[in-house]
Amino acid sequence: MHVLFVHQNFPAQFGHIARYLVDQHGYECTFVTNRPAEGVEGIRLVPYVPQGGATEQTHFCARTFENTVAHAHGVYEALKPRQALRPDLIVGHSGFGSTLFLRELFDCPIINYFEYFYRPHGSDLDFRPDFPPEELSILRSYCRNAMVMLDLENCDLGYTPTAWQHHLMPAAYRGKIETIFDGIDTRVWFRHDNLPRQIGGRTLGPETRVVTYVSRGFESMRGFDIFMQVARRIYERVPDVLFVVVGSDRIAYGGDRRFIRHASFREHVLSQGDYDLSRFLFPGVLPPPQLARLLSASDLHIYLTVPFVLSWSLLNAMACGATVVASNTPPVRELIEHGKTGLLADFFDVEGLAELAVGVLRDPAAHRHLGTAGQQLIREHYALEKTLPKMLRLYERAMQHNKENGEPA
Repeated sequence: MHVLFVHQNFPAQFGHIARYLVDQHGYECTFVTNRPAEGVEGIRLVPYVPQGGATEQTHFCARTFENTVAHAHGVYEALKPRQALRPDLIVGHSGFGSTLFLRELFDCPIINYFEYFYRPHGSDLDFRPDFPPEELSILRSYCRNAMVMLDLENCDLGYTPTAWQHHLMPAAYRGKIETIFDGIDTRVWFRHDNLPRQIGGRTLGPETRVVTYVSRGFESMRGFDIFMQVARRIYERVPDVLFVVVGSDRIAYGGDRRFIRHASFREHVLSQGDYDLSRFLFPGVLPPPQLARLLSASDLHIYLTVPFVLSWSLLNAMACGATVVASNTPPVRELIEHGKTGLLADFFDVEGLAELAVGVLRDPAAHRHLGTAGQQLIREHYALEKTLPKMLRLYERAMQHNKENGEPA
C-alpha cells in the first residue's frame, strides 16, 4: 500500500502515522510539503511551491482562501510530473497544502484532517472582550472556511482530534468525520522520577516550588497575560517559588499586535504590572526530552486557552504526570475533569486560578493523584499505541470501501 501525505509542514501531524505505516506495516509513504525538513528513512519527500497567493490588493476576507488555493495548485504542479507514484490513499491537512485538485491526477480515496472550523461568534474570535476583533475579522470568519468546506465535500472520509473540534464542523458533514487524536509519544513524554533539583543552572532547595507554563507563543489566546497575573498572586503567598515559562515571543494566533506598542506581547504584559522577574525563568523553546524532564519536575503546570485548538503542551504535561490547573473552557474540559485529572477555574478568574494553584503548591503530595490520573488518561486514550491503530483502521476502511464499490467511502 502507498499513502501520499500532503501538509504544508513536515512532519507535522502526519509524521508518527507515516513512520508507523512504514516500520510496522510495510507501507510506502510519500510526503508532499512546502517546508521539507531533514528527511526520514523510508519516507519519500516531494517539495512543492505555492502558485501565487494573496497580495495587499486581495480583499481582506478572501486572503485565506487565495492562499490555500495557491498551495493546492502548488501541490498539483509538484505531483503532475509524478503521476507514476500511483498512491492507494491520499491524506491531507485541510487548508494546508490542500488535496483539492488531486482527483485530477490520482484515482484513489482522499482522507482529510480537519483541525478547526471558524465561527464568527461564541468562539475564539470574540471570547476576550478586552481584545475585541475588528469588524473585518468578524466578516472574514465567514470566508475562512471556504477551503475546509470544499475539502469536506471532496474527501471520502475525515477526522479531527477532539470531540469539541468535531462539534464545530457543519452538521451536514459530521457523519463522515471521525474523532481520532494525533497521539502522544509516551517514549518521549513520560514522568522522570528522582531528578536532581536543578533548573536552568539553578540548584533548588527542597522547599522551592516549581510552576511551569508552556506556549508556542506568548499571546492573549493562550492567556499569557492572565498567567502573569496569577503568578504574581502566587508568589505573594508562596515565598519560595520559581516560574519556568517555556515558549517564544511570537504571536501565533489572534490580533494582539493591534493592542500593543511593544515588540512582543510579553513585553506589553510585563509593562502593565510591577512583576518580580527574579521569580521567573524564560528559557525559550526547549527540545522535547528537556521539556519532559522539566514537566516531570514541576509541582504545578498552568494551562490557559480560549475556546480553540487544544495545545499538545497540555497533553505532554499530563503524560509527564504534572498536576494541572487550567482554564475551564470547552476544549480543556474534554481532558480535565475537575478534582479527578486536574483543577479548573474560569479563564478570567485570576483569583480563583491563583487560589487553586496556591492550594497545590502548599501541599503538592496531597494533589499528586491528579497528575497520576492525568498520566493514566493519556496512556489509555491518547498515546500513540492507542491512536495509531485507530488511524490505520480509518485508512483501511477508506481503501477497502473504495476498492469494493468504486465510489466514495
